[in-house]
Amino acid sequence: MERPAWAPRSIDISVPSVSRIYDYYLGGSHNFEVDREAARRAMEFMPGLPKVMQANRAFMRRAVRFAAEEGITQFLDIGSGIPTFGSVHEVARAAAPEAHVVYVDHDPVAVAHSQAVLAGDERTRVVAADLRKPREILASAEVQDLIDLDRPVALLLVAILHFVEDADDPYGAVAELREALAPGSLVVLTHASYEGIPLPTERAEGAVDVYQDIRNPLIMRSREEIARFFEGYDMVEPGLVPMPRWRPDTAPEDEDPWAFSGFAGVGRSA
Repeated sequence: MERPAWAPRSIDISVPSVSRIYDYYLGGSHNFEVDREAARRAMEFMPGLPKVMQANRAFMRRAVRFAAEEGITQFLDIGSGIPTFGSVHEVARAAAPEAHVVYVDHDPVAVAHSQAVLAGDERTRVVAADLRKPREILASAEVQDLIDLDRPVALLLVAILHFVEDADDPYGAVAELREALAPGSLVVLTHASYEGIPLPTERAEGAVDVYQDIRNPLIMRSREEIARFFEGYDMVEPGLVPMPRWRPDTAPEDEDPWAFSGFAGVGRSA
């Protein structure tokens, strides 16, 4: 397999990556055949996965606009993935030109490509770090340089927590991040769930098994379990809902049924 110029020499391009699979679902070009193969296998069970990812991105953009309109100009995006059109810094700056954004990911391809895309941008930084180690994120030079934790921050945890197993204490990691943020901060979150998927759970489990096979377990949590990530924060209306129902730009009834798979919400600290 020929290695493209954008792929760091340090990565094994024979192993699928969830960020590159996500890029493939969104129609991006920063993925390999091994990623596309895994994506196609998952889509055999859940053919609407690209629609789910598109709804996820659309929610993210609406939530970032909301945060900027609320006066927040600092964004910490953990599990940011590979930059595509309409990334956080682009959406935020359309509403707040002075916005600062720090992207965090543990995938070397996502980090390397983000650094290349954002080279020379003094109001963005990229951190190679893992959500499961929140202290390392908060103590990183990039966060310390660009984010003032004494002022409100929008913390984005979009389509990332369902890749953190309970054994790795995702609730503890999110709590540590929440507690580090100033009053008025927001937590922006999406999470996969069997609830809302327009086919039997037994069928959807086939797609979950694909992620298990590539050693990136996909943890489907209930709405009640997802709500726990917002403990101590007040939910912004309309609460924790299917993605198309969070402050939609268009009528949710016009959305593809697959877009209602999983949940999205925004919480605000008092």
